[in-house]
Amino acid sequence: MPVSAADFSFFSMFWQAHLVVKIVMLGLICASVWGWAIIIDKMFLFARARHQSDAFERQFWSGLSLDQLYSVVSQQPPTHMSEMFLAAMKEWRRSTQNIRRPPLGVLQRIERVMDIAQSREMERLEKRLLFLGTVGSTAPFIGLFGTVWGIMTSFQSIAVSKTTSLAVVAPGIAEALFATALGLLAAIPAVIFYNKFMTEAGLIARRLEAFSDEFLAIVSRQLEMKGVPDGRAA
Repeated sequence: MPVSAADFSFFSMFWQAHLVVKIVMLGLICASVWGWAIIIDKMFLFARARHQSDAFERQFWSGLSLDQLYSVVSQQPPTHMSEMFLAAMKEWRRSTQNIRRPPLGVLQRIERVMDIAQSREMERLEKRLLFLGTVGSTAPFIGLFGTVWGIMTSFQSIAVSKTTSLAVVAPGIAEALFATALGLLAAIPAVIFYNKFMTEAGLIARRLEAFSDEFLAIVSRQLEMKGVPDGRAA
């Protein structure tokens, strides 16, 4: 019996596939949908992070004192860079409150606080990126597993029908190759955007580190003006 074109539609190939191949297809489709949801969310998140960092740096270098800037920033919605600044200023205020000469080691404590805040912000940025990396590395192999299983089913059909007619072989092979196609469909965007987002995360991390160094330099100068050594080892 000739194979109709409808036999090779997506739904037809899915319903005619073996149960194992169906599970593989459903898993890959779910991974692809969830991957695209993460991709869209991260695209907005990283774009917003860049914009907010630009806005905060303009504020930081606007000429306001640290205390004035703290009062302004604390009333604004938190951003990646402002969270580091607020954490550092809280530690600075706690260390210098009602004390004329700040204690030794205050600079190290502020640096530690900023490092912790930076780690938390980077963790938020990189959240769920591991899923994209996992999908990108495993989806082709999962699709290949479905392909191998589908081809095995096709060979069984050949053995049962005792014929190598294209009408017998083609549907099973098409289902098998469709599983590989779904694996690549899930993996390719995941790999591309995983690399893109990890690169952007690295750029933001370096930007936060540069801000941390600039802030610590300002605090160090203020400590020197007060006649307090920063407590660093010579």
